[in-house]
Amino acid sequence: MADVVHRENLPAQRTFFGHPIGLTNLFGVELWERFSYYGMLTILSYYLYYSLTDGGLGLPKTTATGIVGAYGGLVYLSTVLGGWVADRLLGMERTVFYGGAVVMCGHIALAVLPGLTGVAVGLVLIALGSGALKANASSLLGTLYAEGDPRRDGGFTLFYLGINLGAFVGPLITGLLQTNLGFHYGFGAAAIGMALGLTQYVVFRKNLGEHGRIVPNPLSQQSFWRTAAIAGAALVVVVVVVAFAFGVITLANLSQVTTAVIVVASICYFAVMLRSSNVTALERTRVRAFIPLFVANAVFWSLFQQIFTVLAVYSDERMNWSIFGWTAPSSWIGSIEPVWVILLSPLFAAMWTKLGRRAPTTPRKFAYGVIGMGLAFLLFLPMAGTTGRAVPALLVMAIMAAFAVSELMLSPIGLSVTTQLAPNAFRAQMMALYFFSVGLGTSMSGVLSGYYSPDREFGYFGILGLVAIAVGVVVWVFAPRVSRLMEGVH
Repeated sequence: MADVVHRENLPAQRTFFGHPIGLTNLFGVELWERFSYYGMLTILSYYLYYSLTDGGLGLPKTTATGIVGAYGGLVYLSTVLGGWVADRLLGMERTVFYGGAVVMCGHIALAVLPGLTGVAVGLVLIALGSGALKANASSLLGTLYAEGDPRRDGGFTLFYLGINLGAFVGPLITGLLQTNLGFHYGFGAAAIGMALGLTQYVVFRKNLGEHGRIVPNPLSQQSFWRTAAIAGAALVVVVVVVAFAFGVITLANLSQVTTAVIVVASICYFAVMLRSSNVTALERTRVRAFIPLFVANAVFWSLFQQIFTVLAVYSDERMNWSIFGWTAPSSWIGSIEPVWVILLSPLFAAMWTKLGRRAPTTPRKFAYGVIGMGLAFLLFLPMAGTTGRAVPALLVMAIMAAFAVSELMLSPIGLSVTTQLAPNAFRAQMMALYFFSVGLGTSMSGVLSGYYSPDREFGYFGILGLVAIAVGVVVWVFAPRVSRLMEGVH
């Protein structure tokens, strides 16, 4: 009854392009968070492997790309902590704010602390803050729509437009600052971007109304202190283990270790949800339906996130960035694909809204996205026999259009369906599990980058492209069965 009364209030009737007005605030905070995240990420690998004379840290190239992949995986792995804090302590709305504040502190650390110290402190803070913000911003958006609302996929696609506006502008600005002033100025710009995002979130907080303020499964005071004690003890154990295993876990194999951790954590999390007494039989069936989507999503992101690992090196060594006599920064590779997403997002949002129930089912959309990503990798094959900086930037820009179409078929739809399949007791944590699949793919992009070299491009892009296409075809074949398990969720 309280929900009905709330929806009858005037603020709840205000809309943004036909969508709940709260979308504007979440659109903005995610835009600035992605501005800071991708602005930093596109220059991070260069900072790690450029020589000391060029302002970098001089690490081996494969180690640098492995660290970037592992870091991306750890960002998404930390979403489970952000989801737990929202579900048990703060609620989604407040967790988004505090997560953004921690992200800002991380970028400040990268900007002002020198060497690997700044990298370690900065990346840990950004990973923790991003984990809190990302899972809860997406889940919070889901609460703005009633169950079965046909506007949901369109709303998530508009939300995705904000993500990609930030992902487009961020690398442009940090790349120019890094090229002309130095890496730390680029990291500083990322910190300023997150500060702007926090400011607008506070100013327009009222647009969210009461959404996300309730803690769905709060800890009792006794449980809180018991959990805090267990978490503190676990942290001590982790620190000790890492200290003793320093000779085993190195910068060179960090992406492999991260991948293994995410796989184990994902299996455990699925088991917890499927066995929880707080999950109904219908919800349990829907969680099972999420498993094949989880796998498909991980495969997609293991290719897509190579924009920041293999394709970052490809941009630096193989692409001709000369534009009317001026050479653009190599880091602008991170801004190409978001341009296509920005152009195509409104079209996809309108298309999903107009099609409504006639649109392809979610499993079929996932299949098309994975197949498209595989085809996009095959488009690199004609340039595989060239040497030096022979690949025109305009040609790669065209290939990035295939990346964008594939992403729009899968990623915003994945965010949307996760909010619908989530059990009530695990709403934010289910979104964290979705981001586990993104994290798994991201860390895998670091693992796979170790097999790339310019003289093996044909095999590298060809094999990965064909494997992705095969996975997409399997998902397409089993899509009707998955849809039945989703129990009423389109």
